[in-house]
Amino acid sequence: MKMLFSFRKTLLGPTYGSPLEKIQILPAANSQDPQKRYLAYITKDKVGLQILPIDGNPHKSSAFICHPGGVSNLASSYDGRHVFTAGGNDCIVMKWEININALEAAVSLGGEDLIPFYNLLDGGRDGEFFRELEDYFYYAQLRSQGIDAMETRQVSTHIPLEEVPFLMRAMGFYPSEEKIEDMINEVRFSEYVHTGKQVTNINLGDFIKLYINHRPAFGLSMKEIQNAFQVLGYDTENGEIVINRGDLLQQLQCRGEHMTEEELAECLTTLLGMNPEGGRSELVSLTTLRYCLSAMKEWKREIFAGELTHCCDPQAKQNPRICKFFSVPCRVVHCNWNP
Repeated sequence: MKMLFSFRKTLLGPTYGSPLEKIQILPAANSQDPQKRYLAYITKDKVGLQILPIDGNPHKSSAFICHPGGVSNLASSYDGRHVFTAGGNDCIVMKWEININALEAAVSLGGEDLIPFYNLLDGGRDGEFFRELEDYFYYAQLRSQGIDAMETRQVSTHIPLEEVPFLMRAMGFYPSEEKIEDMINEVRFSEYVHTGKQVTNINLGDFIKLYINHRPAFGLSMKEIQNAFQVLGYDTENGEIVINRGDLLQQLQCRGEHMTEEELAECLTTLLGMNPEGGRSELVSLTTLRYCLSAMKEWKREIFAGELTHCCDPQAKQNPRICKFFSVPCRVVHCNWNP
């Protein structure tokens, strides 16, 4: 089955305990700027307000509890000055007066341009994460110009769109190939309506916004991995939950996005430390890889989440074998041999 539609843009929306259950664009009030529009929304038990257009800035939205027992519906007045919410079993309807100035003041206090997005990065603008991001951004320029090139390097404030997936993975976000295509198309056609031209590169500021808006809002938790191991794995005599190597490879082979043997060897040799500098290895053969996999009959969740990827430990340093040369794509592994 082929998807007949594509996403125009992915943006970080309000995160207040539950997904948005209903949204409504407010009518423009006579006293407000006609170029500014606002959106009211409800979650499981909250009502909130969002400044349009949405761009991922968390200061552009606010919410608070309206019905502790749950809110069932939302409506606005004809002039956009009031919002009405209906509860559930409490049989209560609440009328809320909208104070646009308070929300606009919060946006101003949150900073302009990229400042709100810097604050969403671990450590902020002066943190180690941002410094690594800058380093990787310029490493990506070296990749695009050729690592072994002898010509004078052309330092730029942009990188080609083809480097975006590698840079995302270097920062610890491993999107699927489908999500990568969505990200690249989002940037490529971002100015097409206005200029009729496609964008072929991206600067650091726009990349930070792209990263903030596309990465998982709450990250990958150890609980999610534990649940996956409970579904796919079994208990050992020591009481540990493990996944059989054969079962794991079979699941990876039959579900999700497929990979070639070359891509599989590239990923696993890097993760297992057999190719510490990343990239395609001509020294590690598939036979050697199969031999190493044969010794790993069972996978523990601690090894999977910790030693291989550090994906669930905020205090752990990201795996340098993955980050150093952006070598590991994130696709569901597909192999052509039987374990």
